[in-house]
Amino acid sequence: MKFGLYGLHRDRNVDPGVLVRRARAAEEAGFESLWVGDHIALPAGEGNPPRLEALVALTYLAAVTERVRLGVGLIVLPQRQPVLLAKQVTSLDVLSGGRLTVAVGAGYVEPELNAMGVTLAERGARTEEYLRVMRALWGAEPSFEGRFVSFSGVVQHPSPVQRPHPPIVVGGHSAAAYRRAVRHGSGWYGWGLDPGGTAEALRALAEAGRDGQRPAGLGDLEITMTPPGVPGPDTVRRYADVGVDRLIIDLEGIDDDAVDGVITYVGRDLAGQG
Repeated sequence: MKFGLYGLHRDRNVDPGVLVRRARAAEEAGFESLWVGDHIALPAGEGNPPRLEALVALTYLAAVTERVRLGVGLIVLPQRQPVLLAKQVTSLDVLSGGRLTVAVGAGYVEPELNAMGVTLAERGARTEEYLRVMRALWGAEPSFEGRFVSFSGVVQHPSPVQRPHPPIVVGGHSAAAYRRAVRHGSGWYGWGLDPGGTAEALRALAEAGRDGQRPAGLGDLEITMTPPGVPGPDTVRRYADVGVDRLIIDLEGIDDDAVDGVITYVGRDLAGQG
């Protein structure tokens, strides 16, 4: 089982000194990856803590770590301009030495999508098209004609370090998300499910894959889950038994004074078990 850490872009971690210290501690403790999420403008009120922009935060993390993988996820793909995003992802992959993973989702916060010029109704179509746009650019295709994006006679250089591009992970628990993961993803990312709920989601994911539309080059679908809370060893084994490859520990809800202890515990008592 691989372990990731989510949340170093939020709350007190927006302090550069805290961010660097905890990122390096997680790397030394044996975490496989560090993940940051993507919300740009959320409704006012509770549930909207201070947070750094995802790609800026990952660029900073790339500069202060050496080995740990860096995950952006879930990036709300329909509210990003995909030609620019493809360039940003490539730049991050180059600067990190090929350590980047990109997890994408269609989004669900309607006021945020609207603020970025996107309607809730078109988020799925944009997500599908934007994935094709970015793959075209990473493959040095000089033209693309779509419903939302068109370009001709342009290419991007350099290419990503990871070829043909950084791993794409698709998140979400809807039927559309499962189909998207099968067609486009190196992996699927679920959130907040216990081992039993994860098993049900994986059955639905397998059903979505029975239509034969998964490209052979993508290989097996890697399964990532953010569990509710910090799991113990027995719970970790239950996740492994149902087919989870990576658990990402979310720092939300953990007292700030306890975060360093959680990093040490996961590295010593969970990741250390292999």
